[in-house]
Amino acid sequence: MKPSHQSVRRLATPAAMPSASKENIGVYCNPAHDLWVKESGPSVEEVKSGQALKEGEVTIAIKSTGICGSDIHFWRNGRIGPMIVEHDHILGHESAGEVIAVHPSVNTLQVGDRVAVEPSQICNKCEPCLTGRYNGCLEMRFMSTPPVDGLLRRYVNHSAIWCHKIGDMSYEDGAMLEPLSVSLAGMARANISLGDPILICGAGPIGLMTLLCCAAAGAEPIVITDIDQGRLDMAKKMCSRVKTYKVQPGVSMEDAGAQISELAGGPLATALECSGVESSIAAAIYSVKFGGKVFVIGVGKPDMQFPFMRLSTQEIDLQFQYRYANTWPRAIRLVQNGVINMKDLVTHRFSLENAVQAFETTAASAKTGAIKVLIQSEV
Repeated sequence: MKPSHQSVRRLATPAAMPSASKENIGVYCNPAHDLWVKESGPSVEEVKSGQALKEGEVTIAIKSTGICGSDIHFWRNGRIGPMIVEHDHILGHESAGEVIAVHPSVNTLQVGDRVAVEPSQICNKCEPCLTGRYNGCLEMRFMSTPPVDGLLRRYVNHSAIWCHKIGDMSYEDGAMLEPLSVSLAGMARANISLGDPILICGAGPIGLMTLLCCAAAGAEPIVITDIDQGRLDMAKKMCSRVKTYKVQPGVSMEDAGAQISELAGGPLATALECSGVESSIAAAIYSVKFGGKVFVIGVGKPDMQFPFMRLSTQEIDLQFQYRYANTWPRAIRLVQNGVINMKDLVTHRFSLENAVQAFETTAASAKTGAIKVLIQSEV
């Protein structure tokens, strides 16, 4: 049953909470690769009345949202593997904001709480859910992955259990807990340890976030690769001891692997591949030692070719990652206590109304120098 206006918990003092006076708008794409901003739900009237809140939900005034590479894929390519944009679709899954309404069934949050939104909606019944690996939920509804609309809106209703309190952390840092979670999940599954020699392929947002995590974990040496010198310079700024390798056109994967190993002072134990590019994965396979590991975090095309016999004769493990599970509390601790500082990653900021320009800036990163672009909203 929908809650009545009186049953939705709010602060008693109107001045203490957002007025929700602006219409809700969202950022849409479609199968024709159009991108636009238009009215979205819940409506401002529903936000004020609470009529759209379901049991266990809260309404969040989204304050900051990061643009992910997957958002660009869904807009420009219309799909990522089997996940296909078939209708008008709202993007965005890296968000933080303020709770402005609470269903009476919720006792873990209250109006005024600052939260980061974990964009998962799971069944809590299947084996992955029951064994704690809910990123593999068989009925997963992940916000921004078609057909589930995303968070790039002014107001969103979301399950309270997936809204993590961030205290006085900035909304920008709160939004970037999602890509940080991707890196933390990769670190855990790849078993990165103190003193491990590590290769990071790709100095985009996830690669640079992974660099921060590897540096904090004490990996040494760390080598990071990219085709863009500006991004490698950013990596050096963020971690002075990282060794950078600029990928050159025409260099074979075998030669690239040998050059990376030489730069590191010897073959590497683990490569964390953050680009999802076939040639980069191959070079990573040629850069690690006998018994090493190539761990793929990046998202790429549906079918690829790998140097199979190199993997086989060198007993190299090839592993993959899909999103994350149980990472938000750890990510919050790391940021709140200054272990991870993500602020240098943010290069551009746009208002929600100018979201199309934000996406264009992200897509043209080679020209604009964009790394992490944030979209900000006022209510």
